[in-house]
Amino acid sequence: MPRRTSKTLDPVQNAYRVVQESIRETETVGPSLVSQVMSAMGRKGGKIGGKRRLVTMTSERRKEVAQQAAQTRWKKAKKTKKSA
Repeated sequence: MPRRTSKTLDPVQNAYRVVQESIRETETVGPSLVSQVMSAMGRKGGKIGGKRRLVTMTSERRKEVAQQAAQTRWKKAKKTKKSA
């Protein structure tokens, strides 16, 4: 039976394929590392932000925000009851 030439790669093509695969692997590693670092930075700022907001907010503004949040929650509850 004759050998199929389409399945065998010459050494240059094989080297090119290996290089391309190694480049793809490093590209996928790069963004995930960046996203991990950015996620950690966001978490750090989020932990600080809530406490600082609580200190700087007046009691009237806190009351307004709480009432708005409660109204939004009740509005969502009414929508789910109507659709059910």
